[in-house]
Amino acid sequence: MTAESNPSSASEIGQTVPFWRDPAKRGLVFQAVALCLVLAAGYYLFSTTQANLRRQSINTGFSFLSREAGFSIGESLISYSAADTYARALLVGVLNTIKVAVIGNILILILGVLIGVARLSSNWLVSKLAAGYIEVMQNIPVLLQLFFWYSLFHDILPSPRASIHPLTGVFFNNRGFYFPVPESHPAYIWAAAALGFGVLLCWLLQRWARRRQALTGQIFPFWPVAIAIFIGFPLLAWLLGGAPTQMNVPHLEGFNFQGGISLSPEFAALLIGLVLYTTAFVAEIVRAGIQAISKGQSEAAMSLGLKPGLVLSLIILPQALRVIIPPLTNQMLNLAKNCSLAVAIGYPDFVSVANTTINQTGQAIEGVFMVMVVYLIFSLLTSAFMNWYNQKKALVER
Repeated sequence: MTAESNPSSASEIGQTVPFWRDPAKRGLVFQAVALCLVLAAGYYLFSTTQANLRRQSINTGFSFLSREAGFSIGESLISYSAADTYARALLVGVLNTIKVAVIGNILILILGVLIGVARLSSNWLVSKLAAGYIEVMQNIPVLLQLFFWYSLFHDILPSPRASIHPLTGVFFNNRGFYFPVPESHPAYIWAAAALGFGVLLCWLLQRWARRRQALTGQIFPFWPVAIAIFIGFPLLAWLLGGAPTQMNVPHLEGFNFQGGISLSPEFAALLIGLVLYTTAFVAEIVRAGIQAISKGQSEAAMSLGLKPGLVLSLIILPQALRVIIPPLTNQMLNLAKNCSLAVAIGYPDFVSVANTTINQTGQAIEGVFMVMVVYLIFSLLTSAFMNWYNQKKALVER
């Protein structure tokens, strides 16, 4: 082979290699061309959109956020009225979406683990029931499940005057579910602060107990102490605050109930539908993660005399987490993004409030852009947290 036909030998003797025969330079050229094409396409879309908006006399920008919204929202975690701005209305929608996503993700973790473990149970009935649940829920579209629960609550439950009254102060009707709550009192604030302090103390206590066990082999009775802290600290703060017992009980006033705390049928239908649907996938992930662990691990633990519950909690699940966490992250993201289906059953999530804002202001591009940004932030934050947790549980190689 001659030097002219071999680029490496040509460079060794000082000859210049044409850039189209140099992979590194050729790659830079291709990347530059691709970048130029993307920028050109972006500029074309932007200029075309601006020209169309000017032709239709549609203003652009986010100045509409400071204007009065003029529409009410049925559910809100913060105070809101029709006289508030569009920005506050959108904030209400964001908080409503976060409420569903956070509660839903907590529930799918609990139910998913329980059903996934039940799927592997040696009890034939328990295993088949879990398998049947998984098969049914996975194969019914989530939107149909939302419609089912929404129709169930609205068509079967009675009107407010004929509410179902199973317990004192508890009422179920087609406008919501109403429960009594304690009257506002500073003692409850102190009790909540004591509970938070108790959680921090239990976390520190658990770390100390693990170090102590690793050094001495002695097991500290963590759970009895933790339960005593969880119950004792808030109870002591409540007693020192005066031990208030007055309750805010819902009561019928006009055409609806007032007082207490209420859950709307729309929120209940959305939460139940999303949780039941997503739990089926989480249960399969848990089952697969457990089955990925060698049976020798269980047999070795049983030979040491550990009970089945301890084998599962101390040996199998900690190892299975390394398999479970990555696909579990996808399901948590799916639940957060499926919250946008709330618009189909009338729950005022962010997409629903943004749609109303777009219809009133005509700022479609800005509205859709905000929806994309909000859900992008939700997804990135969830992914960042789960990736951090995945790194903590990953095996550290020497």
